[in-house]
Amino acid sequence: MSERKKSKEELYLKKIYELAKEDEIDRYKVGRALSEHTRSVNNIVQLLAKNGFIKKNGDTLIRLTPSGIRYLEMSL
Repeated sequence: MSERKKSKEELYLKKIYELAKEDEIDRYKVGRALSEHTRSVNNIVQLLAKNGFIKKNGDTLIRLTPSGIRYLEMSL
């Protein structure tokens, strides 16, 4: 049985986890690591923040929330 394909949002969360864990990171650095365009990065960040998985700080900095970390640790 094969695993289902991860969504862009799940891949983005995982990359934040790999690059920064609990530290803040520039949203566009994460996007570049995943080869995502600026518009896509902004949409993903908006959705993840709305669902409580990340917290935005200023225009570009983001960090995982405890909920985001728990979600990732359960799915890894």
